[in-house]
Amino acid sequence: MTRLTSKSPSVSDALNTRFSCRAFLDKPVPSADINAIIETAIRAPSGGNLQPWHVWAVQGAPLKSFVDDIQKKLPNAPVGEGAEYEIYPPKLKDPYRTRRDSLGAALYDSIGIARADKIGRMQQFANNFRFFNAPCALFFAVDKNMQEGQWSDTGMLIQSMMLLARERGLHTCPQEAWAIWSPSVKKFLDIPDTMTFFCALAIGYADTDAKINAFESPRAPLNEIVKYVGF
Repeated sequence: MTRLTSKSPSVSDALNTRFSCRAFLDKPVPSADINAIIETAIRAPSGGNLQPWHVWAVQGAPLKSFVDDIQKKLPNAPVGEGAEYEIYPPKLKDPYRTRRDSLGAALYDSIGIARADKIGRMQQFANNFRFFNAPCALFFAVDKNMQEGQWSDTGMLIQSMMLLARERGLHTCPQEAWAIWSPSVKKFLDIPDTMTFFCALAIGYADTDAKINAFESPRAPLNEIVKYVGF
């Protein structure tokens, strides 16, 4: 599968070529592209048309300053400051736990970081908090009185943005990892306490020479996750 393509793809192409980009070029994204992606993505569906999402788009000097601030905090807080929600269930059962563990092992193996290399793994994990060098980042929050349905709606908005980014030759990386820095993110963006910070989305041009961008996460076979009835 050719994933690093710059042509304008169909929806199927966008889905098949989308991946979590973990190495971006130091190349600015035109503001017009970001605006167009956001303005189109808000056509995403939401139950009762609540449109429960809140979005912050950041680039340039403000983003660099924020990243520098987090990098200064990382040595004393390698696991962040604490998320406002459970990113994964506390007692993750199989097959989900195996899928998660297998993905992590395969990802690090793809870039030559051994399982026993804790420093190397921590350094790679820390790249999350540089947005993998992406020049632009989107942040998402929902009101605290919202429930699972509205979080699902926000996920559809984010997915729409990722596919629209592919249409413009861009790549993205959805980053729930940023949830562990919720206090700093909320202070930086002046997100009120009445909202829960959900995640960030790195967006930019993929570094096609980066080995990590050749990694492809597997998908479970259809018969493991889909039941056809009446077909």
